[in-house]
Amino acid sequence: MSEQQKVAFSVLDLASRKDTDQGPTPALHRSLALAQHVERLGFTRIWVAEHHNMDAIASSATAVLIAYLASGTQRIRVGAGGVMLPNHPPLVIAEQFGTLEALYPGRIDLGLGRAPGTDPLTARALRKHRSGSSDDFPEDVAELQMYLGPRSTGQKVIAMPGVDSNVPIWLLGSSLFSAQLAAEKGLPYAFASHFAPRMMMQAIELYRSHFKPPAVLDKPYVMLGVPLVAADTDAHAEFLATTTYQRILALIRGQNMLMRPPVQSMHGLWQPHEEQTVNEFLSMAMIGSAETIGRKMQVLLQHTQADELIFTCDLYEHEDRLRSFDILAGLLA
Repeated sequence: MSEQQKVAFSVLDLASRKDTDQGPTPALHRSLALAQHVERLGFTRIWVAEHHNMDAIASSATAVLIAYLASGTQRIRVGAGGVMLPNHPPLVIAEQFGTLEALYPGRIDLGLGRAPGTDPLTARALRKHRSGSSDDFPEDVAELQMYLGPRSTGQKVIAMPGVDSNVPIWLLGSSLFSAQLAAEKGLPYAFASHFAPRMMMQAIELYRSHFKPPAVLDKPYVMLGVPLVAADTDAHAEFLATTTYQRILALIRGQNMLMRPPVQSMHGLWQPHEEQTVNEFLSMAMIGSAETIGRKMQVLLQHTQADELIFTCDLYEHEDRLRSFDILAGLLA
């Protein structure tokens, strides 16, 4: 990778469950093993994402999982990618992440999303007595920033821990709304191109062109989500990727999303329109050998000038996932 195109590499983990897992414990243990592995490889951060009412994803208690990962690592930044703010009172999030920052100073990130990350019935169960509307997102972000910043004169409610912790806030999104808000607030911006790449370039351009630098961030900072399946050969990577194809197919069909073993061919498992939808979902995916992924990455970086790439990689065998990140780290070096 040329000097002009050097970027940070990070990981987004969902604590995904396999079809053979007995409960969520193995998935959580794999998340820690992954965090320790990519820390040794020199990655910048590992984030976990808030999802609810999904039996295949064990990262719902995001702050608790972050504490587990941070306690088992030494240097790598650990954070939320993200907390779905409509589900929570900002004060609670400030206290949770203020506590994390107090315990693991200088290592905690707080990425915020404006979607509930679940279905409407579960969203109501999460916040029975508040609207929890995504329309409140700008006000909720401002309230959260207040709690995490220095105490102002006359401020009656503080987050303890949280006040004056200045936990770094990122805005996440798959549309133009959060790009605009991140630009107005001068915050770093992460685009969810790992599952919704369609508006990526529009969002990046809007964010950069409207960016207003505060004291903390003096220029735009763009992170992009990228699905990853790396292997020693292109053919083996394509074989391993069928686990990912099956999972997205299950999502489309509203079926169980537990990870399933790879198959030699997807022929007969999906209909043509489903194959097209899966391919659109994964249009940003890096699938292949180190050489193939290196070429794809050069094109992506030239096109987007991204500052950081955050990779998702859910493979059936944990060793295959670790090997994917070994290969990726070779490109980083």
